[in-house]
Amino acid sequence: MRRVVLRWVLCGLVAALCTGCPSGGSRDEGRAPGAPAGVTARAGSATSVHVMWNAVAADPAVGAYEVYRGTEKAGEVPGTAHMLDVVRLAPSTAYVFTVRARDGDGRLGPPSREARATTPAAAAADRSPPTPPGSVTGRAVGSRAVQLSWSASTDDRAVVSYDVWQSGVRIHSVGGNQTATVVTGLRPGVRYAFTVRARDAADNVSPAGPPVRLTTARGGDEGAGTAPTGFRAVTRLADGAYYIDLSWGAPQVDGVVTEYQIQLDGAPATSLVWGATPPSGKAVYSFYVGREKGAVHRVRLRARLPDGTWGALSAERTVTTGPGAGTAAGTGTGG
Repeated sequence: MRRVVLRWVLCGLVAALCTGCPSGGSRDEGRAPGAPAGVTARAGSATSVHVMWNAVAADPAVGAYEVYRGTEKAGEVPGTAHMLDVVRLAPSTAYVFTVRARDGDGRLGPPSREARATTPAAAAADRSPPTPPGSVTGRAVGSRAVQLSWSASTDDRAVVSYDVWQSGVRIHSVGGNQTATVVTGLRPGVRYAFTVRARDAADNVSPAGPPVRLTTARGGDEGAGTAPTGFRAVTRLADGAYYIDLSWGAPQVDGVVTEYQIQLDGAPATSLVWGATPPSGKAVYSFYVGREKGAVHRVRLRARLPDGTWGALSAERTVTTGPGAGTAAGTGTGG
């Protein structure tokens, strides 16, 4: 199965390809881990920034991740985690963060792409926490993910972020303008308890909203909530050869999705790794399927989630090469 590195483009633009480039999430045996992908940084308060990244696949496995603020090491977490709060920062200040993976043999990989965040201004003499998030609800989306939503908290200044807690441990943070999230990396057939707290710029934290208790499905079903959305496929004739043009939206999960696997006729065909942070619009990709007229192909894809696991497969689309390729006659079927 081959790999290519892509840049994200809005729907309708042509993807720029760099073939043969190595994935940031894998490495040859005996070498240091690759650079973590999908690194994001978001201010959690006037003095803290929440840094997230995608899990790196390595052999031996990643033993720890190191987070750097500029050139200085700001902290590290075990290899099973992919988030860190960098604290004791200055208000109203811009920061640059990178992440490096260290394997079980002590080899340190290269730094990730830079992620930037600016802390908000400190609120003078603000000792009033936000109100608790209300109407917290959730549902299991397969065996390894849950979807949570809540009503917005209020604050005398502004809510900067929401913290998601699971059984007494803070597992994630999202921006203050976000009132829903999908938590991945869970285990099948396990009952979890989640709560949500609001945080303001002065680092005042609200009481927890009402708890939500959810049980993930048994088995290996990842759940439709982790599948790419709006997946479409059409065939196209160019210079005597046929191509399949794909378009889709990223699944709504915590973190950034940078890798997809395309399956053609029931078998893995291509692994795509994006080298830049994706926009909110659709992604597009085109690949060669031969010169045979009237050939029928089935195609679908899935995302590698930020926790390193594969998400659910998209709906399967069926396309036929030949007259009408690129028109409604070439549009795939499926939900």
